[in-house]
Amino acid sequence: MTSALDLITTDHLWQLFDTAADQHADRLATRVKRGGVWDDLTYGQLRDLARSVARALVRQGIGVGDRVALFAPNLPEWTAIDLAVNLAGAVLVPLYATSTPEQISHIVGDSGARLMVIGGEKEAGRVLASRDQINAEWPVISIDGQVRDGIIGLRGWLDAETPDERTEGDAELDRRVAEARADDLTAIVYTSGTTGDPKGVMLTHGGMVAQCRAVGDLFEFSPEDHSLSFLPLSHALERAWQFIVIAYGCRNTYCPNPREVAGMLTEVRPTLLVSVPKLYETVYRVAHEKADVSPVKQTVFSWAVRVGGQMQHSYRKGRRPSIVWRAQLGLADKLVLKNIRDAMGGTKTVLACGGAPLRREVEEFFSAAGMPIFTGYGLTEASPLVSFNSPSAFKVSSAGRVMGGGELRIGAESEVLYRGPNLMAGYWNQPEASAQVIDEAGWLHTGDAGYVDGDGFLFITDRIKDIIVTLGGKNVAPQPIEGLVLADPLFEHAVLIGEGRPTLTMLVRPSLPHLEELAEKLQLPKGSPADLVNHPAVVEEFKARVAALTAKLPSHEQIRDLRASIEEFTMDNGLLTPTLKVRRREVEKKFSNLIDEMYARIAEFRKHRSDE
Repeated sequence: MTSALDLITTDHLWQLFDTAADQHADRLATRVKRGGVWDDLTYGQLRDLARSVARALVRQGIGVGDRVALFAPNLPEWTAIDLAVNLAGAVLVPLYATSTPEQISHIVGDSGARLMVIGGEKEAGRVLASRDQINAEWPVISIDGQVRDGIIGLRGWLDAETPDERTEGDAELDRRVAEARADDLTAIVYTSGTTGDPKGVMLTHGGMVAQCRAVGDLFEFSPEDHSLSFLPLSHALERAWQFIVIAYGCRNTYCPNPREVAGMLTEVRPTLLVSVPKLYETVYRVAHEKADVSPVKQTVFSWAVRVGGQMQHSYRKGRRPSIVWRAQLGLADKLVLKNIRDAMGGTKTVLACGGAPLRREVEEFFSAAGMPIFTGYGLTEASPLVSFNSPSAFKVSSAGRVMGGGELRIGAESEVLYRGPNLMAGYWNQPEASAQVIDEAGWLHTGDAGYVDGDGFLFITDRIKDIIVTLGGKNVAPQPIEGLVLADPLFEHAVLIGEGRPTLTMLVRPSLPHLEELAEKLQLPKGSPADLVNHPAVVEEFKARVAALTAKLPSHEQIRDLRASIEEFTMDNGLLTPTLKVRRREVEKKFSNLIDEMYARIAEFRKHRSDE
């Protein structure tokens, strides 16, 4: 079917949306549940709202190239404001929902944003505190309409328009769109800050449209498809996906609270879903937990997944599955595999994963249920797509083939280099940093290590900056080792430690339901999770399992000690990025006492041995 991508004449996001709205004016564009009732907008209504916001921006004095900050959860208004900013020729500066007043001050100050739109009361306190910190004043518009401390309600801001202002505003917007170019900035997206201070990544309209086209070439989208938006729209991945959904006239349902995504999946039953590994890991873990309640259920579960796996393995090899497996599939599907699909809200046109590596066993598990996860690789500096698996080009554990129009190369230290039409225009106000990451030949130095196989599939092995260099000079990639440990559902998080240290150690956060099961198995007296996690018998079980999982690693990659904590890894406490990647530096700071204790014990043990 013809999409807006086939009809636009300028690679500009407003024209992409405007064309889609012409095609699908009466189709639902957005849905969100407010007070238990669905609030819907058609494409035509969304366009009207976006134009109204854009005219208000013009009245506010926002000019072409001016920055507008947006600090809100995933809502239809988020999309409308994003579109309005682009229509007005301004530049969006999205902030993560977990941003602190200090981070807000840095981002708004660094970008020079002239206006901010917030979700409501939850964001208001932090925004006002950030303004006070730097003694600044910028207009604040609240989506929820509450007015306090100089904050203006969105609806009142829009309704203040006079008929003359509407006419003048529309004429001015039309003029700005006519003069817009593909290399205009659409957004400045600040990096999540896993390494150092966030930098403002300048993304262009042309780059965003180019990757929409590339993804459209990989999958068969239809206006009947619908997506569930729960990853932060402030992140490059979900924002880019939003425009792909728009390009094909699909519906987007918003999940403002990511903690509610499991229930939303089964209620909404989307046909399109983009996620980070955490969601898939959780479904995988819960499914195994339910199967582990009895030996019979465990046997049936393992058999069914094996049947589905054998079927998918044959399909990937281009062969018809054996009649032995085909004969068993119906029962396996009825007893187990259908339940897995139901937990994800039914079959999908696209089930995608990015942001971090997905463990092979999780990928194989969903594939066995008839739900292949199309993994990809990217980074904010590439808008963010670099490579992607697709139905016609798929390889398990890979990050897929390079995006259409892009090129891959492997540089020094096995660093993945990328060049393509969707590269950023550089870092905002940081020309030196820009020159360091994009060389004179136009290659983006990703900072990730990997290789490209003979079929052109990219495999990421680790983050170069995450590589641990031990005191003895050994280089250790942490992610593969952590992946081995996380194969055991007892462990929810695992962080390898060892930079500048004589040996490797590990911090783990156990799954609390599994911790309770383990305590029962070890016949320990009932106690709080904090008591259980430090019980000598539990600690020894942790160590024994980790040792077994990593037994085949070379000596310098063996884990010499381990500590556990029941403290959650969340965005709020700073241990996870908005895409749920572990912030290694923050983990080491947070648990410095535990880490120091481990290495003191190792040193004492070695001293004792040398004295004997």
